Amino acid sequence: MSASDGDHQEARDSRKRAFIQRDREEGDLRLWKDYFDESATYPHNLFQRRFKMNTPLFVHIVNRLSNEVPFFRQKKDALGRPCLSALQKCTTAIRLLAYGASADAVDEYLRIGASTARSCLENFVEGIINVFGNEYLRRRTPENLQRLLYIGAERGFPGMIGSIDCMH
Repeated sequence: MSASDGDHQEARDSRKRAFIQRDREEGDLRLWKDYFDESATYPHNLFQRRFKMNTPLFVHIVNRLSNEVPFFRQKKDALGRPCLSALQKCTTAIRLLAYGASADAVDEYLRIGASTARSCLENFVEGIINVFGNEYLRRRTPENLQRLLYIGAERGFPGMIGSIDCMH
């Protein structure tokens, strides 16, 4: 074996995936304490700014997905430790969508790798369509239209059924 063969083998070995102990339990606990605990670190208005929705809506989404989509149910790993929580998985997807961030942008805070983050995003989008699609992805009902017209009028745009306040 020549020296260049040894260098080639060493380069191939260095490209192997490295296991990273992310301590996912710590990430889940930190997320809970920061936003969902009774004495949360951050107030609701900061949650709304960072997640682009209010806390009750977020919790509703997490609960529905974890109850109806197997991917979002928390499982145990081979050692019996809890895997990523539904909260971590949904937060990952929503952060990626809200900020247009790359999949590895959530690693340090949520303790989740890039490939898993991409999987969370894919399953989240499919889950939202499957769980909420019949309710929200449909033609307007007269009741829904009246509600939208009322909201438009309250915001100073009578007769408008769309919203322009999402442009900020």
